[in-house]
Amino acid sequence: MNIPWRRDGEFRFVQQNFPGNQVQRLLRMANHANEHGNGHIPVNIPPLAILRRGQRDGGQKVVRSECINIDGEILSYAQNGVGKVGLYIAANPLTPEHSYFEVEILDTGIMGAIGVGLVPYRYSLDAQPGLNSESVGYHADNGKLFKSSGAGRPFGPKCCVGDRIGCGVKFEQAKNDSIVPVFFTRNGREIGTVLNHMPHGINRGLHPAIGLHSEGEEVRINLDAEWEHPFVTLMAIDSCEEDWARLHDVRVNGQLLEYTGRGKSITDVGLAQARYPLDTTNHYFEIEITDPGDNCYIAIGLARKDYPKHRHPGWNKGSIAYHADDGKIFIGSGVGDPFGPKCCQGDIMGCGILFPRDYNSEADSEDSRDSSDSDAEAEDYIDVQGFSDSDDDDDWWEPAAQSGTKVQASATCIPSAM
Repeated sequence: MNIPWRRDGEFRFVQQNFPGNQVQRLLRMANHANEHGNGHIPVNIPPLAILRRGQRDGGQKVVRSECINIDGEILSYAQNGVGKVGLYIAANPLTPEHSYFEVEILDTGIMGAIGVGLVPYRYSLDAQPGLNSESVGYHADNGKLFKSSGAGRPFGPKCCVGDRIGCGVKFEQAKNDSIVPVFFTRNGREIGTVLNHMPHGINRGLHPAIGLHSEGEEVRINLDAEWEHPFVTLMAIDSCEEDWARLHDVRVNGQLLEYTGRGKSITDVGLAQARYPLDTTNHYFEIEITDPGDNCYIAIGLARKDYPKHRHPGWNKGSIAYHADDGKIFIGSGVGDPFGPKCCQGDIMGCGILFPRDYNSEADSEDSRDSSDSDAEAEDYIDVQGFSDSDDDDDWWEPAAQSGTKVQASATCIPSAM
């Protein structure tokens, strides 16, 4: 393997990718050269600068990749012996002038674990698109959409050899530069649209990314592809209304939830309750505050299936929630305790469950045990006095008053970048 160099320290690799063992060998060589100046590799150059893929070349970003063979427009999975994900990140982000790209599947290999999407430039090279923060990806093997999470949701058809997966940004529909509509296509037809956060700072922009994860997988990337938006927008495909069991005074638009109530009294609460509970596979979710309204009366949490629709999560029995306006946590009571920071526009709030190792979701499901309260009774149970700290509100959390398995719930708040 030749490494051309000049004695003035300028250098450039002929080969973009190196197997892991050769990377380690180069690192040892660089350390030795810097210590002894033997001329086998440019001296006085930090070893990490030699090995860092994606280094700026003349002030311009370059392609970042790991475990990917690159031959012009052809990308294929590079065996690495440890089953690592292969990832390719394009040098340039999508822009209003170049807002779309396509990937043609040439070979699905052993698993067909091909992911296509958008990621920040400094995205981790050992993860598929969509699994980490500020990224989104459509996965060919299961047709699921992944958005900043390892939990995907049904989105489109599975894809096979010959299919073209496209991804783009509808910049003209973006209401601000923080949230943009990202859409996916299959063979030129739009599948659906999802709202995604636009990275800022050093990671500014969403870069085309392709993930491969099994032997034999091969695709052709077309970064200059064009796609004409149809006259009829397909937002209805991704309206996400099917994800919600109940929507009270809340309107769904894509992945946006908007309060539509009067907001005049303590009972004028909008509630959006997911159709499916958290489980050991999907144990965490997040929301981003895109508009705090007048008072940022926004809460994220967990509640029983028959929770009253006029009450914020955390205020009544069988619920727990983190409230954005005051940073307090409410556990089945109208009296909250200091918990975390107050949240505002741009902040990301999360909620999840740490399940015991021996947790049995079937045995602990609501359908497997009798409920003493009917749905109608739950809907009518509204404590207008509110914020009472009665024994009745407290003792639901005690073992004697609650059947099933105890689990640990957690809440997070990620402040927006200033």
